[in-house]
Amino acid sequence: MSHILLVEDDEILGETLFERIQKEGHKVHWAQTRSTAEEILNSKSLDLLILDVGLPDGSGFELAEHIKATNDTPIIFLTAQATAEDRLKGFELGAEEFIPKPFHLKELLMRVNHVLKDHVSQRRLKIQGVEIDFDVRSVTSAEGETHFLGQKEYDVLWMLVERAPVTISRDEFLDHAWKDSANPSHRTVDNLIVNLRQALGPAGDCIRSVRGVGYQWLYKGDQSG
Repeated sequence: MSHILLVEDDEILGETLFERIQKEGHKVHWAQTRSTAEEILNSKSLDLLILDVGLPDGSGFELAEHIKATNDTPIIFLTAQATAEDRLKGFELGAEEFIPKPFHLKELLMRVNHVLKDHVSQRRLKIQGVEIDFDVRSVTSAEGETHFLGQKEYDVLWMLVERAPVTISRDEFLDHAWKDSANPSHRTVDNLIVNLRQALGPAGDCIRSVRGVGYQWLYKGDQSG
């Protein structure tokens, strides 16, 4: 399941997009302001951003510039500002698509699925002979042995890698990966990190403990498709 952040301040359009994109099998996080979008970006691992340019508390262009400075999450712009200069600016910021309003909903859904297909399948890391494939949630050793990650192991590892080198607190991990579990604790996170390091083999050294805070990922590795 792909996680998509939809940033759209128009309530009617936002609700329509939220419902239709979820029906495509994706998990959608909807923000109506830039500040809310930034909160979501700081707490979740995302596969795609759909950004309106005109927001009540800032510009989608400015938000995209901030995002691209820290990660490579693909972006689709939705905007009523469809001049040649606006389109050029959007693509200069690294957007995959620039869709002017009004647009055909089916076309948007096709473009969303196209961008996800191109990018999600490329989420691989190679570190010290270990290959991590986020697409199939597997870790393959230099000797060719493959271990498949559990859901929580995957969620925690993806959070670490996507937000590297930011230190992530135990509470953040609990809120993201254990939100549906009964009575998880900081020890629950620590135990999972131990298991995750073992599963990663030599690449497990990339997970650094930050005393009294949480954990961080120190190396993004050689990304490949």
